[in-house]
Amino acid sequence: MRALVIALLLANVGWAQTEPANGNSADDPASRAVRLKDIAVIRGARSNQLTGVGVVVGLEGTGDTKSTPQTQQAIANALERFGLSVNPASMSLKNVAIVLVTAELPAFAQPGTHIDVTVSSMGDAKSLQGGTLLQTPLYAAGNSREAFAVAAGPVSIGGFNFGAGGSSVQKNHVTVGRIPEGAIVERAVPSTFVTDNNLFIHLRQPDFTTASNVAEAIMTAYPEYEALAVDGATIRVTPPDSRLMDPVRLVSQLELLAVTSDTPAKIVVNERTGTIVIGENVRIRPAAVAHGGITVTITKTTEVSQPPSFTAEGGPGVPFDNTAVKVKEPKAKVAWLDDMPTVADLVKALNQLGVSPRDLIAILQALRGAGALQATIEIQ
Repeated sequence: MRALVIALLLANVGWAQTEPANGNSADDPASRAVRLKDIAVIRGARSNQLTGVGVVVGLEGTGDTKSTPQTQQAIANALERFGLSVNPASMSLKNVAIVLVTAELPAFAQPGTHIDVTVSSMGDAKSLQGGTLLQTPLYAAGNSREAFAVAAGPVSIGGFNFGAGGSSVQKNHVTVGRIPEGAIVERAVPSTFVTDNNLFIHLRQPDFTTASNVAEAIMTAYPEYEALAVDGATIRVTPPDSRLMDPVRLVSQLELLAVTSDTPAKIVVNERTGTIVIGENVRIRPAAVAHGGITVTITKTTEVSQPPSFTAEGGPGVPFDNTAVKVKEPKAKVAWLDDMPTVADLVKALNQLGVSPRDLIAILQALRGAGALQATIEIQ
């Protein structure tokens, strides 16, 4: 049994400001400068999801069974296009599987462009290994009349499965595969990123401070522009009419602009895997953390007692259990946590305790509950 003892000694002292090795303070805006294209997108320049239902043929007895009647119907429909009329109920197929085909249509994709597709089994097929997808139209959400792309080709699953003698071996998911560049774009999606002489920039992670920084950076770099943070996720940019004559170059210049991105103080914890991610703005007030463990060992042995007897041969032996309990309590380790402006100092101090990732999760939660940890903990 392991016990964690968290002792917190809070002190009313000011924040310590130290300088990192590169000479820039942790709060230096230059240390957090990123390209605008890495944290934001332009309204109108977006991708679209495409889906379709298709059939994979050529499987080696690993396809759908009669428990999936839609497979027989799909094959009957495919044969109907070639002038062959077949009763779906009369077919017994093992080398065919019905699948869901998905793809992402990039912004500005033109007819003739090849895109990747993902093929997923919808029935009870055991594997899609070695199969080939028949020509499958792909549609956008809310539009099932005109296909935006057509997919076909051999399926690559990146795994294997086989069985013999009642046992089986499988690697990766063999009922999901991909077809690299397996779809050809048939229709382009109109994309308009200039609306009423305005450009709209959307942050991937909304933040009022970052939005304000982006607007200020745009007006500093281009004084002739008008930039306004409409809300925590949207920045409206109004360039001069002369710049609107070349909108692609205009967007390119904005995307390469260096801006200061502000991130909240957050710790993301995944208790299932023991993964901990600590953001750069996490701060800790002065505290003392004690970590110790108690190990209890219980051993059980069986012994035999031979009592004296009135006969020459001796009496029968009597077995009995002997239980021993040992308790070991190592000397607890204590680490003093000063005001820490960097994540590296926090991790270094906690590593002095020799804690495991799961124990570190408990320590961080206790620090947050006591008010010593200036961050939000997100449990996944």
